[in-house]
Amino acid sequence: MADFVGRRRELKELREDIARTGLDTLSGRKAKSPRARLLLIAGRPGSGRTALAEALVREVAADYPDGLLRVRLTTPGGETVATERALRTLLEGLGLPTPPGACEDDLSSALRAALADKRAILLVDDAADPYQVDALLPDTPDCLVVLTAEGPLTGIPDVRPCTLGGLDTPSAVGMLARRIGDTRITVDPTAAAALAEECGGMPAVLALVGGWLAARPKASVSDTAKQLHDMPPGTDGPLGRAFRLVYESLPQPAQRTLRLLPLAPAGIVDSHTASALAGCSVAAAQATLEDFAALGLVRNAPDGLFLLPGCLAPLLRSLLETRERPAEVQLARARMLERTVRLLHSCRVMAETGEGKDVQDADLQEVREVLEGLPRALRFPDRRAAATWLDTRLPGLTAAATLAVADGDLDTLARRLVAALVRALAAHRGTAAAAPELYGLHRLVLDVAERRGLHREQAAALLNLADLDAETGRTQEALERYRAALDAGRAANDPYATGRAMESVGGAYQELADWHRAADWFGRALAQALARGERADEARLYGRLGNAHTHAGRYGDAMRSWRAAAAGYRKLADVPGQARALSEMARIQEYAGRPEESLHTCREAVELARRAGDLRLQAALQVRLADTLDRLGDPAAARLHRSAADRLLGDDPAACEIRSSSD
Repeated sequence: MADFVGRRRELKELREDIARTGLDTLSGRKAKSPRARLLLIAGRPGSGRTALAEALVREVAADYPDGLLRVRLTTPGGETVATERALRTLLEGLGLPTPPGACEDDLSSALRAALADKRAILLVDDAADPYQVDALLPDTPDCLVVLTAEGPLTGIPDVRPCTLGGLDTPSAVGMLARRIGDTRITVDPTAAAALAEECGGMPAVLALVGGWLAARPKASVSDTAKQLHDMPPGTDGPLGRAFRLVYESLPQPAQRTLRLLPLAPAGIVDSHTASALAGCSVAAAQATLEDFAALGLVRNAPDGLFLLPGCLAPLLRSLLETRERPAEVQLARARMLERTVRLLHSCRVMAETGEGKDVQDADLQEVREVLEGLPRALRFPDRRAAATWLDTRLPGLTAAATLAVADGDLDTLARRLVAALVRALAAHRGTAAAAPELYGLHRLVLDVAERRGLHREQAAALLNLADLDAETGRTQEALERYRAALDAGRAANDPYATGRAMESVGGAYQELADWHRAADWFGRALAQALARGERADEARLYGRLGNAHTHAGRYGDAMRSWRAAAAGYRKLADVPGQARALSEMARIQEYAGRPEESLHTCREAVELARRAGDLRLQAALQVRLADTLDRLGDPAAARLHRSAADRLLGDDPAACEIRSSSD
C-alpha cells in the first residue's frame, strides 16, 4: 500500500499476539476444539484498519505457505454480505467447487475440512456480526484469521482487539508528504503538523486533503489548515470537513457524478457505470473517475475498476438524498441497468458466435443485429476480453440484479438483466460451471415472478431451481419445487411447463426408488405429449415409463412401453434411439425367462447400432449376446461375441455396460 505509514507499535503488538497464550488457557478453561488464532483490528471507517491488516499479512505471509484468502462482510453501502456468499468466496479462493443451493452449514463444514491441514491466512474485512464471523473460522490452530471491524465483537472468545485511533503526527505528516511532495512540508513543518492535527491523524482524511493539495500546487499548507479549522463544526468531524472541502472544489458535472456513485452496486464502479449514471460519454466518465482517485474519493482496483470507500458512502448517500430528486435518481438507476443489459448481450454474443463464425440460430442472429447497432464503446474486441469483463464485474453484476429485484419499481429491467446475466454466464462458463451463480439468479427470477403474478416465469424458475437441486442430491427439495412448478404451469395454462414438470416429478420419484409413483407421473406426462402430438417427447417418455415398469417388476407393461418407444424412434428416423430401445426390450425378455426372444431382439439391436455407428452400444450388446448364448448352452458362440466386444472397445468392462435411455 503506497499510503501506509506508521503503525509500527500496532504491528509489533499484533505479531506478538499471534504466538501469545490464548485467553481460554489463561483463565484455566480448556478450549472445546482447536481454533485458528484470531486477531481483531478495530477502528472507525477511515482509520486505516484494512491497510494495517494488509501490512500485517505481508509481514507474516512467509509463515503461512498455503496462501491468503480474502472476504469482505459489509458492502460500501453498509449492507451485510450473506454468510453463504462469504463462504462461497473463500471456497472459490481455494479452488474448490461450491454446490449450487448448498446451505450455510454445509459450506462452513466444507471450508473447515479444506483448511484442516493447511497453514493459511484469512483476511476478513469489515465484519459487523460475530455469528457471521464464527461460520468462517477454521478449526485448526495452524491458520491465522485477521479480522477488521468498527468495534469489539462480543461473542467471539479468545480475541484481543487492537483499537486504532489517528496516526501520530510524524506519520500523518509523512502521509501528506507522499501526496504533495516534501517541498511544501519542509517550507512550513509547523503548518504541516497543524494540518495533520486538523485531520485527526485519520488516513482517509489525510488522503482527501493531500489529494486536494496535490491538485493545487500553489495552495499553502497553512492556508489549508486554517480553511479546515474555520469550517463550521459538523457531525462527521474531520472526515466531513475534508470531504466538504474536496466536494465543493469540484465542477458541477463532477459533483453530480460523485453524488450518484452510491447507486453503483456493491460500490464497484467503472467507466460504463459512471457514464450511465451521469449521462455522459464513457471517455468523460473515465477521466472523472481518475480525477476522483487522485483526490482520494475512490480507490483504484485492477481491471479498470474503482472502489467507493466505505467511510465516504454515508456522506455521499446524504448528498444523493438531499440534492437529487427521486425521479432523477430512478432514471439514473434505470440508465445504469439498461447499459448493463446491453453489455451483457455484447458479452454473450462474443462467447456464442466468436469472430468470423456463422450464426445459425435465429435468436442469436437477432442479438447479433442488436450488437451491431451498439456504439463501439459497448463492444468487446474478442471472446477473451468479454470473459475477463464478466469475471471481474460478476460481483457487481450479481449485486445489480439483487438490488434491481429488491427495488420493485424496475421489475421489467430487473427481469431483462437477470436473463441476460444467466445467458452470458452459461455461454462463457457452461451451465454446470456457472451453477452456483445461476441458482441465486433463478431465485431472483422467482421473487419477481411471484410478486408480479407471472405464472409462466414462476414455473420456469422453479423448474430450473429444482433441476439444480436434483443434480446436487437434494431430491426431496427438488420434488417439492417440481410440484410447485406444475401448479404454476397449470395456472399459466402452459402445456410445455406442465408436461416438463410432470416428467420431472416422475424422475424425482425414480431417484427415490418409488417406481410405482414414478410410472404414474411418467404416464401423465405421456398422455399430455400424446395429446399435443409431440413425437420426440412420446418416444422418450415411453422409454422412461418402460424403465420404471422394469424396476417395479411389471415386465409385461415394460415390454409394451419399450416396444412403443422403439416404434416412436423408428418414425423419427432416430436409429441410435431405436437400437437402445430394442436393447432394453432384450433385457426385459431375458429377465422374463425368454432367452430365445432376447437373442433375436438383441441381434436386431446390434444391427441398428452398427448402422448408427455407436461402438459403445455395439460392444455392450455383443456382451449381452454372449451372456444369453451362455445361458442357451453355446459357449463357443459366446466367446466369439465377447471377442468382438473386445475388438470394438478394448478390455474395459465398464465400456460394455448398457444404460437405459432414461439414464
